[in-house]
Amino acid sequence: MRQGAERVGAATPADRDRAVDALRAAAVLGVVLGHWLVTALVADGRALRTASPLQHMPWLTPVSWLFQTLAVFFLVGGHVATRSLASARARGIPYHRWLTARLTRLFKPVAAVIGLWTVAALALLLSGAEFGTVRTLVKLALSPLWFLVVFAALTAATPLLTRLNPLWPLAVVLHVDLLRFGLGGPSWLGWANVAAGWLVPYTLGAAWTRGELERRRAGWILLAGGAAATAGLVAWAGYPASMVGVPGEGMSNLDPPTLAVVTFGLAQCGIALLLRERLRRAMRRPVAWAAVALVNLSAMTVFLWHQTALMATTATGLLAGHLPGLHTVPDSLGWVGARLLWLPVFVLALAVCWAAFRSFEQGAGGRGRRSRVVRAHRPSDRGTAVEVRHV
Repeated sequence: MRQGAERVGAATPADRDRAVDALRAAAVLGVVLGHWLVTALVADGRALRTASPLQHMPWLTPVSWLFQTLAVFFLVGGHVATRSLASARARGIPYHRWLTARLTRLFKPVAAVIGLWTVAALALLLSGAEFGTVRTLVKLALSPLWFLVVFAALTAATPLLTRLNPLWPLAVVLHVDLLRFGLGGPSWLGWANVAAGWLVPYTLGAAWTRGELERRRAGWILLAGGAAATAGLVAWAGYPASMVGVPGEGMSNLDPPTLAVVTFGLAQCGIALLLRERLRRAMRRPVAWAAVALVNLSAMTVFLWHQTALMATTATGLLAGHLPGLHTVPDSLGWVGARLLWLPVFVLALAVCWAAFRSFEQGAGGRGRRSRVVRAHRPSDRGTAVEVRHV
């Protein structure tokens, strides 16, 4: 294992900022673990309904602070996209070719998810499954797709966003929330925050590319300012403390995004920026870097299929009855302990999905196209082939 990791490290360009890959991997794994920990499918007769331990045990709310890492993903996404666009322009690659390549890598793995769940939903309905249960399963399986639509739209708008100050979209979020919650405006106004809210970390990523966030002072300002603003909004403005949606709660910070989740994201971006140097040092270790490279190679596959892994385990487990931590109401420490024991099973189910569908992602760039993620192949008679692929 160590020899393979060293070969991966040797194949990595010396000028690659490995902290970027580490932050992306942490963001993806944070979302996955967050969903696995706070999403419960409770068996009620023949039906399955969604529930959350945050609904019954609100003292677990800090879990949502640890694993709601979308802001970090958009920060890294903005940084990588603006840097990639500048590189493409320098090489004379037109915008439409650059955008087509990026969106192909983004959406080709989606086809497999939609195709499988279309067939699965039809099979379940024809077999007599309750419509409510099928709707719950499909909604959970396809819920990650909203993020891809937003990310694709921001990617397409990258040429317009390279110089945009993050304060502008932050001001939009602030005014939308003032209209919604302060002046009794219509709730549909909140959907403007789906774009504006995630524009804030995305344009911070563009500022990172411009070199405006290199000083540690920038990270401390984002961390302190974002944390203070979030605490104030939760304590005095009535925003929920949870940074994810909770069933039965009248207001969600995430659906659509509120000012609280955006300021919380600023604090997360501050932490990410402060950790860059430590991550760069940590990624010099061959095994750590090889693990991060592997996650980045399959980031879309992991993101798109982790909910399917959860539901496949839950459905299979029903054959043995209502199992603790899998089908029971998440209202006790016993459920939490049992759910932690199920995590390795979810990982195994996700590994099966990865083995079956990773080719959709790794072939998304087209034949002959290279990315800058390190990819190590199995040893052969001719030695070990190591490929460096561009992100």
